[in-house]
Formats: sequence, C-alpha cells, structure tokens
Amino acid sequence: MNYSRNADRFVEGKHFFKVTGEELANLRVTFSYLQISSKTRSLMLWTERGAANHAKMLETDQAWGYHEDLVEFYFTQRNATALPVSRKELALMVIEAEERAEAAALENKTLSATVESLEKHFTKGMTIPAFCKALNGVNINKMMWWAFERNWVFNEQRDPEKDPRWRVASYARDKYLTEDQTQITPHGKDAFTKFTPVLLEKGCHRLYQLYMKGELPMKKTWDGEYSHDKAIYTPENK
Repeated sequence: MNYSRNADRFVEGKHFFKVTGEELANLRVTFSYLQISSKTRSLMLWTERGAANHAKMLETDQAWGYHEDLVEFYFTQRNATALPVSRKELALMVIEAEERAEAAALENKTLSATVESLEKHFTKGMTIPAFCKALNGVNINKMMWWAFERNWVFNEQRDPEKDPRWRVASYARDKYLTEDQTQITPHGKDAFTKFTPVLLEKGCHRLYQLYMKGELPMKKTWDGEYSHDKAIYTPENK
C-alpha cells in the first residue's frame, strides 16, 4: 500500500491524531452518528495536511482535483486572518477531513474496480455515442455536443444548416480520442476523406468516471441507476 511505504512521512499531531481509551469512548458518545464500533480500540483522525498527503499518493482525477483545491485555497486565502478554533470545532474539522480522505480512497477503489469491467465492453474504434449506449440513462443524441463543449471535438462544418463534421480537438487527441479515416468516392463527384472521432481506452475510462459523477447528459426517463451493459473488449496495440 502507498501509505505503508510512506508512513514515516506522517507525523502524529500534525497529520493525524490517534485516539484511544477514554478519549475514544467520549468521541464515540459525542459523535454517535459516526457509528464507531465498540470493538474499535484506536482511531486515526486525519488532519487537512494528512488528507492532502493521502491525495498526493493517489494518481486519480479525484486526487488531482483535491490537490488543485488545496493549491487554489493557498493562493487565495493565505493572507486571511485565522479565527480562534475551539477543541470541539477542531475535532469536527479533523473528523470531516478524515471522512473526505476515506471518501476519496473509497471512490478510488471503486473506480479501480470498474476498470476491469469497463474493458470487457470496450471495442477498439468505438465512437462516443456507441460507447454511451451501454451506459444506462445517457442521452446519446447529446453526447457529441457535450464533447464539443468540453473541447474534446470541434465542428469542421461551417454551414450551420448542415450536419456537423466532427474532428478531434488537440486537447483530447491521442489522450481520449483518435480518428478513423475513410475514403469516400461519391458517384460523379470528387473523392474525399471522412474523419470519425473514436475512443481510446483512456477516453472510455474518463467517460465512465464522468458518468458516475453525474456529468453526462441524461434522458428525462432515466431511472436514476448507474449501470452498464457488457460487450466484447478488444485491447489496443501497445
């Protein structure tokens, strides 16, 4: 585990508080809604610094998001005057920090567990709408415009009266998406190349993460359940 390898970097009183004995018993009664088991002999309460160090050890979008929040707070609030904090308020802050760290760790574990399942229904050359057909409740008719708003694709078609001609934007190229090229030769017309944005494996995982966070466009008839259907997985050439 990352924590085991970095345990010496965590300092008691700075990154965590270890609660035992009578203090643990009082905590169990005072914060009964936490449902601390009577079998628990000690409890590690992580401070904000400790939670931040945990985030540093995780290479996930959630961990990076937490780290970015810390950086933003530092550069916008570092000159603010700190208000006095009581021991009770400090305890609550510590518990909240621990809950956030545990939630981040659980989310990371859950997302890691879905990767294997995701790979079973990812097929090389799959478009964004085709992949999202397997995600319960997603409005696939809005997905390409959603990708456009997130700068994954751009519309090469200049005429607003005609169907969009989607191309992969530089932000997502070779990261989340690539392009399939098809040579089209219409009867009596000049040949042209049709470009189709298709998902890379990392793009598949990123879409699923955003799906689970509720950031994809959903159907009005969606039943509120996050799930996906299984299909065949074809690994990409490394």
